[in-house]
Amino acid sequence: MTLLVVGASGHLGGELCRRAVAAGERVIGTYHTREPTLAGVESRRLDVRDRAAVRALVTAVRPDAVVGTSYRFDDWAVTADGAAHVALAAAEAGARLVHVSSDAVHGGRAEPYADDEPPSPTFPYGAAKAAAEVTVRSVHPAAALVRTSLILGDRHSKQVRLCLDALAGRATLFTDEVRCPVHVGDLADAVLTLVATDHAGPLNVAGADALSRAELGLLVARRYGLDPIGMKTTTSGNTGRGRPLTVLLDSSRAARLLPVRLRGAHEFLAR
Repeated sequence: MTLLVVGASGHLGGELCRRAVAAGERVIGTYHTREPTLAGVESRRLDVRDRAAVRALVTAVRPDAVVGTSYRFDDWAVTADGAAHVALAAAEAGARLVHVSSDAVHGGRAEPYADDEPPSPTFPYGAAKAAAEVTVRSVHPAAALVRTSLILGDRHSKQVRLCLDALAGRATLFTDEVRCPVHVGDLADAVLTLVATDHAGPLNVAGADALSRAELGLLVARRYGLDPIGMKTTTSGNTGRGRPLTVLLDSSRAARLLPVRLRGAHEFLAR
């Protein structure tokens, strides 16, 4: 199988590439500004905002499957328009598509969100991810849409680094933003498994534990043997960012559908 990973320079994209190569697949990974060093991966520079360039690359590569992971938090053209360009090119090529979305499409509430609940975004990034979902489903109805949460890996991954910085007093963690963190390896395995299925539409793929960012910081402190006494915390409401507070994803359907165990942060951050 030939797999095209759009956004291979990102945390999830890189992990997808490594695991697909290890499984013996031909892997093409795209990047925009920073070419990743990924053994066995054919790198291609791509600006997903350029519809013609996306179409040209997919036409040249002729992938069996495409995984779209690219986004930019503050750029609608990358997050929404770019996803549309990738979906259209994949549909035209007859390629399987797995589009990676986010829990940011939801507005927040105490009860977990089911897979098929419609988006209800409350801030610009969530609106861009919601728009991406709508377009992907319109132009490529057979695509799978993976809604996920905070993605964690080793101490060099973005979310863990943020916790480490807060523990060192260089950043601040919110006590009132609750999510379902997922390990990048579990998520990558789930996405690659989905590639080989015919599942269409949204699917929640997140971790088993609901935690605030501050609670996550305490787990990171325990994982790396750090004293949490100096960890800086605040509330999201004090920042005026307008992000939803509690967004929980019910991933029970993914657990039944996929032979992948979605661990909770208490488990994958255990020492």
